[in-house]
Amino acid sequence: MFCNQCEQTQNGTGCTDVGVCGKDEDMQSLQEILLYGLKGMAAYAHHARRLGKTDENVSAFIEEALFATVTNVNFDLESLLELVIECGRQNIRVMEMLDEGHTERFGKPEPTVIQEGTKAGPGILVTGHDLLDLADLLEQSAGQGVNVYTHGEMMPALSYPELKKYPHFAGHYGGPWQNQQWEFPAFSGPIIGTTNCVLIPSDTYSERLFTTRATAVPNGNRILDNDFSAVIEMAKQLPPLPENIVKESTIGFHHSVIIGLAGKIVDAVKSGEIQRFYLIGGCDGAEAGRNYYTQLAEATPDESVILTLGCGKYRIRDKDYGTVAGLPRFLDMGQCNDAYGAVQVALALSNAFDCGVNELPLEIVLSWFEQKAVAVLLSLFALDVKGIRLGPVPPAFVSPNVFKILQEKFDLKLIEAEPPAELVQLA
Repeated sequence: MFCNQCEQTQNGTGCTDVGVCGKDEDMQSLQEILLYGLKGMAAYAHHARRLGKTDENVSAFIEEALFATVTNVNFDLESLLELVIECGRQNIRVMEMLDEGHTERFGKPEPTVIQEGTKAGPGILVTGHDLLDLADLLEQSAGQGVNVYTHGEMMPALSYPELKKYPHFAGHYGGPWQNQQWEFPAFSGPIIGTTNCVLIPSDTYSERLFTTRATAVPNGNRILDNDFSAVIEMAKQLPPLPENIVKESTIGFHHSVIIGLAGKIVDAVKSGEIQRFYLIGGCDGAEAGRNYYTQLAEATPDESVILTLGCGKYRIRDKDYGTVAGLPRFLDMGQCNDAYGAVQVALALSNAFDCGVNELPLEIVLSWFEQKAVAVLLSLFALDVKGIRLGPVPPAFVSPNVFKILQEKFDLKLIEAEPPAELVQLA
């Protein structure tokens, strides 16, 4: 393929295979940001579509944005940056649709005390994000003498009324996705991976791992029709789980719950009982440097509230942060797609205080790992949220100049080696 900009053939030495001249790293960087954002948005849109929620404007934008990345279509940095920000704006709509789909089908999440660990007897473990898969499994396994447990990003499902009504929906097992390598072998029952964040299994549990639809692993067991009878039968045949309840915890602080407490929160801020909010979470990884989030959460002042979501919560949830103004200081808002809820809470507070979001005593510190985290970050940019800290390392696909542009437009910061004093000290 011939590039009109640098007059070279795309053979790996002149142009790249992503549709832009390899001599312009900033254009390539923006294209990659856009493509990763679109991938993340498509994941959320897929879940929303399965729940009957679609938007023609979103579909049209995806087509236009992908077309903009085709060879010799767009060589203009400013217009491509506009598409990147528009991707974030469209993702807000997609997360809104997904939130509507979840709450209309399963009810609004509510604060719920859950058990973590296992009960004695056969069990099935469900990881990923797809609540519809989980609902089908719960319905099909009802009365079968098999317990169902969540893992990773599935944990928020235990707070939805139409899911937690099943008596065999027993609780949560394990931690984030990167712990699968040792947590899954220790779980004696079958395991279902419903979305991304599933690892290629070792021989110790590969025969017990099932995946649904597009999610797949080499030589794995794929379920394409949401018939979980084979999983249920396997659970009955495998060795039962031991009684091992590790602890109890409280989840389910959906944005509707927090906004319902807005009056109490506003009064607490005005009285000085609450002086700062921290949104700490995102998409977690396994590399070094992610203990920063733990250090930050532990250093937050007693007069503050910590909001969290996504698998990044597992870095900070194993501590009792106590209460402030009669509220838990640590509020788990749900999955990574529930970042929409965090946005709604911020907007509600800004309305209550008659100020912009950037004027709130709010610190946003995000871990990023994969494409959905990119989509969420772009959504925050689309809302003109400034001062976000991102880490633990800069995204490799963001060129130095593009990062500088984002710093200038949105005051984007990289996390430091350790939380700075100004981040955790009250004024």
